[in-house]
Amino acid sequence: MLDAATIERLAARLDEAERTKALIPMFTKDYPDFSIEDAYAVQRAWTKLQLARGRIIKGHKIGLTSKAMQNAVGISEPDYGVLFADMFYADATPIPFDRFHAPRIEVELAFVLKAPLRGPDCTIFDVLNATDYVTPALEILETRMHRVDPETGKTRKVMDTISDNAANAALVLGGRPFRPLDADLRWIGALLFRNGEVEETGLAAGVLNHPANGIAWLANRLAPHDEHLAAGEIVLAGSFTRPVDIRRGDTFHADYGAFGSVSCQFV
Repeated sequence: MLDAATIERLAARLDEAERTKALIPMFTKDYPDFSIEDAYAVQRAWTKLQLARGRIIKGHKIGLTSKAMQNAVGISEPDYGVLFADMFYADATPIPFDRFHAPRIEVELAFVLKAPLRGPDCTIFDVLNATDYVTPALEILETRMHRVDPETGKTRKVMDTISDNAANAALVLGGRPFRPLDADLRWIGALLFRNGEVEETGLAAGVLNHPANGIAWLANRLAPHDEHLAAGEIVLAGSFTRPVDIRRGDTFHADYGAFGSVSCQFV
């Protein structure tokens, strides 16, 4: 792994990039041996910087949950990041576009926990028992580093994305909250509209065959670091649509059928 001083330096570069909205080079360009564990070490160091500044952790996100996305980036498991309280927006709330650099949006389900979840042996049944309710959600993705290197034309790697808090920036919760056993979560689908036109459709089974599997995976992935998912946390289970680019003035509306809808506008 990279030494502690390098980890801290990279975390500080991400912190500065977020505050200035100036993209930085991908870490794998300067550190060809940058590993997934290095990436999570940078993410944890970056998280500590945010906590020292007064931000409050409210949950976690899971990404790269579909086989198609995992194959595209050459990994065999999802990734995860941290959700801070100031990332949350209410349904139908105007969101300032200038908060972001190059945002994208995805359709997901959010799990609200009533009990803690700890690995290393967490299962889907533990997740369902620990979940108070599930609700529709939109995740807003962002990058603090170049997606494509302007000099070489090479795309960022999954290690870059992980270090960058798994590309998370904000989220919107809405729709109809429901108990996790009141529906077969695999068959919950959504239509994502941008300015009245359908951009994406998806089915929640695309998230590791069942969205609760992602929550179990995360609890087990956190265990070696003596971390767990706390009661009251909100966990984004992973997208079941491709990310859609956001433009200033766009209105997004995700229709979950019987489970309601969630929307936002970028102003």
